[in-house]
Amino acid sequence: MHATISPSRVKGTTRAPPSKSYTHRAILAAGYSDSATVKNALVSADTKATMRSVGAFGGSVERDGQTIDVEGFDGRPDTPDNVIDCANSGTTMRLVTACAGLGEGLTVLTGDDSLRSRPQGPLLDAVSDLDGRAESTRRNGQAPLVVGDGMRGGTVEIPGDVSSQYISALLMAGAVTDEGIDIELTTELKSAPYVEITLELLAEYGVEATMTDDGFSVEGGQSYHPTGGEYDVPGDFSSISYLLAAGAAAGEDGESVVVEGARPSAQGDSAIVDIVRDMGADVAWDEDAGELTVSVADLSGTTVDVGDTPDLLPTIAALGAIADGDTVIENCEHVRFKETDRVTAMAEELSKMDAHVTEERDRLTIHGGQTDLVGADVDGRGDHRIVMALTIAGLVADGETTIAGSEHVDVSFPNFFESMAALGADVSEN
Repeated sequence: MHATISPSRVKGTTRAPPSKSYTHRAILAAGYSDSATVKNALVSADTKATMRSVGAFGGSVERDGQTIDVEGFDGRPDTPDNVIDCANSGTTMRLVTACAGLGEGLTVLTGDDSLRSRPQGPLLDAVSDLDGRAESTRRNGQAPLVVGDGMRGGTVEIPGDVSSQYISALLMAGAVTDEGIDIELTTELKSAPYVEITLELLAEYGVEATMTDDGFSVEGGQSYHPTGGEYDVPGDFSSISYLLAAGAAAGEDGESVVVEGARPSAQGDSAIVDIVRDMGADVAWDEDAGELTVSVADLSGTTVDVGDTPDLLPTIAALGAIADGDTVIENCEHVRFKETDRVTAMAEELSKMDAHVTEERDRLTIHGGQTDLVGADVDGRGDHRIVMALTIAGLVADGETTIAGSEHVDVSFPNFFESMAALGADVSEN
């Protein structure tokens, strides 16, 4: 599908979708339990992949709207009857890889072309070092994967600068091993807030895991039991970033955009609130009510380190193309290993809209002072975050912007275009 965006002004109240990161973890944690209910879940292409995985491991998943009732496999996954297709969901594949390592039999994991190109090697090595079996069928550290043979736990070394999801996967699985797992990081941890999300959610499910001097540790022999048998998913700050950006860059004069569902949590992407403020926007956050209010402003460039917030790079890049002066996005090499190489994708697609951009391996600079955005035909690269960020740029570009692959917003924000239209944006899909 294609989405066409015309210059628009936005105002009004909208609601953030539930967090994709929390929903993935909550569904799998419910699978590790004997039973649990996940409320206010994000139901999207990615989280459906995690639901299918829980079912493949012997659990039962029933959904009523955004409420998901799970009869779990109680800590020990069955051997699936068939291959588990993780589609485009990297989070599913990594969390499920460690889970599959617990099984006595073997699980085969695969995904789409993009997912089969993403690195899994360090996690496979870790599962093997913990007495499980974990192999890439093509012997290149990428899916399809074969995993199983009853991972028992122990001590393992793993790099922290490729994907924090490796650590989250091992912590979740380690709680139900006999020995527990001690994780020693061999490099600096990138995207650390995502591990904090995991630790927060594990605590909500009654599982204790801790940070240590050189990594993380989780004791074995634990059980997953959320208080009252339920877990409520918070709003998603990665998705909130596009709504805040729309209000700051394309808000109607004298009006505001109000985003509901923004209650505080461990999400590192809540940094978008301060980033937008630093660029000059007026943002008020009522944390008790979970409401953000943003008004349009003349934005100025800023410098942002995205080492812990890789998913914000597309949003910041789009705002940089709208702002005056240079916006410098630093420490971003790991953002190249997402659904697509998001550093190159934003550099090339914004350039089609006449943005002036300098791309380096670990840095992206958008020269806003030299940029007057114009509408263009751009490619969402099969990546939900690229599509949504380019939509923000399209709101203020001169002329129509058409984005190929608009359907990929279903990964994390299925009603994104409907939400934008409700705020007054001139958007259409065909």
